[in-house]
Amino acid sequence: MNPKPVTSTVTFKSADGLTLVGEIAGDAASCRDKPPVILLHGGGQTRHAWKKTQAALTAAGFYSLAMDLRGHGDSDWSPTENYSAASFTSDLKIAIDSLPAPPVVVGASLGGIVTLVFQGESDLVFTRAVVLVDIAPKVEAKGVERIVTFMRSHHDGFASLQDAAAAVGAYLKNRKGPDDIEGLKKNLRCRADGRYYWHWDPVLVSKEFLAQVDDEERLLAAAKNLRVPLLLVRGMMSDVVTTSILEEFLEHVPGASFVDVPAAGHMVAGDSNDVFTQALIDFLA
Repeated sequence: MNPKPVTSTVTFKSADGLTLVGEIAGDAASCRDKPPVILLHGGGQTRHAWKKTQAALTAAGFYSLAMDLRGHGDSDWSPTENYSAASFTSDLKIAIDSLPAPPVVVGASLGGIVTLVFQGESDLVFTRAVVLVDIAPKVEAKGVERIVTFMRSHHDGFASLQDAAAAVGAYLKNRKGPDDIEGLKKNLRCRADGRYYWHWDPVLVSKEFLAQVDDEERLLAAAKNLRVPLLLVRGMMSDVVTTSILEEFLEHVPGASFVDVPAAGHMVAGDSNDVFTQALIDFLA
């Protein structure tokens, strides 16, 4: 079992004035020998989704930064509803510039799309490598619909943490529920009315936002244009990146590496963290 890493919370200012929050773990001095790692969560998640992964990375001697994307977690929601691809990639560049060396960027779902657009559409190399976690330029529509349906539900909040835990359990049927539901507070905000609300801006599941991240042609061009090592980690039970989608992706991007994680769905790091993290550390090595 990995020891709990010593972490510190950091903040950044986005180009449009939002406060972005991250969690740093590990010793920055290790960046002389090993690349730092940036961890970007999926839509509707927070930086705390990477807690166990950060602990394992620290134990393996890596310095890591897990970010709350704009509109998520403790990072600001955009008052102008600025959730363009350009805004997310600008935020990522600010985080990269804070590090002592070019990082490996690990992006799950939405975080992977941000990473792919950022590095794949640039003529400059800002990263040491890119890791996509259960996301590819092409995705299975039914799987995405299931996620969006969940994110669009319960906008009136929950009366208790127990109610929130029940909703999560119904959504993640293949995963054992948490022993301590107090941890859900990291994904919820208790407002003045005493109810608990999800930690993301509802604008993120608008048709306009989803249309810009569902651009297969753009994302495939970005993947083909990558000039750094690329790893795709897929949950074998994923309903978002199916086997046929994975095979098609590898045909288009033959230089990519891939790992299938057994007993994991779309939420790979949460479903099978030990296997996922070991695959990541092997790739980093």
